[in-house]
Amino acid sequence: MRIILLTVFAIFTFSSHAQTKSYNDLGILFSKDDNRGTARFNAMSGAFGALGGDISSTNINPAGAAVAKENSVSITLSTSRIKQKSHYYNNSTNTQNNDTDISQAGSLLTFDSAYNSNWNRFAIFFNYNIKTNFSDSYIAEGFSTPVFDNHFSDPTTTGQFDRNLHQYISSETSGTNKTYDIGFSSAYKSKLFLGASLKLHSLEFSEITIFEEENDDIDGNILNIENYNDTYIVGSGVSLNLGFIYKVNNSIRIGLAYETPTWYQEIIEEYFFDEYMGEIANLNIDQFLNSNLSFGPDIFQYTYKSTNKTTLSGAYIFGTKGLISIDYTQKGYKGIKFDDNNFSDINDNFTTDYRNTYSLKLGTEWRFNRVSLRGGASYEKNPNLITGGNTNKDNIKSFSLGLGYNFGNSKFDLSYTNSENTDFYSISSNNDLNINNVSKLISGTFTFNL
Repeated sequence: MRIILLTVFAIFTFSSHAQTKSYNDLGILFSKDDNRGTARFNAMSGAFGALGGDISSTNINPAGAAVAKENSVSITLSTSRIKQKSHYYNNSTNTQNNDTDISQAGSLLTFDSAYNSNWNRFAIFFNYNIKTNFSDSYIAEGFSTPVFDNHFSDPTTTGQFDRNLHQYISSETSGTNKTYDIGFSSAYKSKLFLGASLKLHSLEFSEITIFEEENDDIDGNILNIENYNDTYIVGSGVSLNLGFIYKVNNSIRIGLAYETPTWYQEIIEEYFFDEYMGEIANLNIDQFLNSNLSFGPDIFQYTYKSTNKTTLSGAYIFGTKGLISIDYTQKGYKGIKFDDNNFSDINDNFTTDYRNTYSLKLGTEWRFNRVSLRGGASYEKNPNLITGGNTNKDNIKSFSLGLGYNFGNSKFDLSYTNSENTDFYSISSNNDLNINNVSKLISGTFTFNL
């Protein structure tokens, strides 16, 4: 099992410095939500908790399905570009990642009641959505104090290779966390809307990290080190989402939604580790290879519970001209938990080293006959209290723009989202590797009325 291996071979391995994600890192990552949806949803930064009507609004608040008065089918194509600039001891390296996928597809069916009842409308919906896209990579190069100053084949060399000549760090991740949302909503006197949904989560994640280092001693003998880590994780989970929207009057709406933690009953992980130190002929030191000790590839199974989420929303409607909306969301990162088998310290870290956080989303839309113009902004607090937790640079800040055209029985929407934040890692000293991330997402959605 990976967690046992990492403990047993802690004196040999270097996975933390090679930036292989710890289980605390994975717990946070698997609770992440990219806030993606239809292009209309994205253009307004996802501030839809009190609005409803759009199929992606049900990702936030399932009560929004019954706000819609027409049956519809939507499909969204998105393309993303992530630019990263690493800063490592006065050296900067740029990388770029591009990705295109069908990020959303869903259908919403709404029915007026056939009976003389105060419950006058019902809706059912199905929606597929990429909750998180894990495609990411960075490279960093430079030199600092050595991470390894001895050769593992000769323990007597401890402290001998004390000058660093070069370090190379790379990380590449891929995969997605997808959701399949099935729900129901109803309206009471077209004033109070209630909804519930079942979310099925499908997780796939892979990560490859490489660390290379060259150090020498006082006589110029060079110690070459290479570390390679390869992780592949799959799992499936389930969560429940409940919510309501209340129309105070024709202009003001308020909403409240709660999504339970996602319970992953079985996560399967394959992990392979390889470490190499080159031969030093002048000192009669043989090469060191640690791949056999890792028993890799190794398969490990465990359970995982993600964060819960509560969203309070409000919106002001300017008749048929436009609207302004706001969502405030709290997420319970302290409640993340892996199963108790070998994870007690990791689970304790969530309560001591992380915090429950919030995000704030603002959106607006203005209509000019068949054309709609949209914009939005969002801010999301990072839960990490230890790494970069007091800088505010690690918080995610984004803005969005978009437009739409209504053809009558169909619509086309387009959106652009720009997000920025900084990730902090520790190689030789605390927070010595900084990665500036700029993510750009363009989405187009076709919606057809049925």
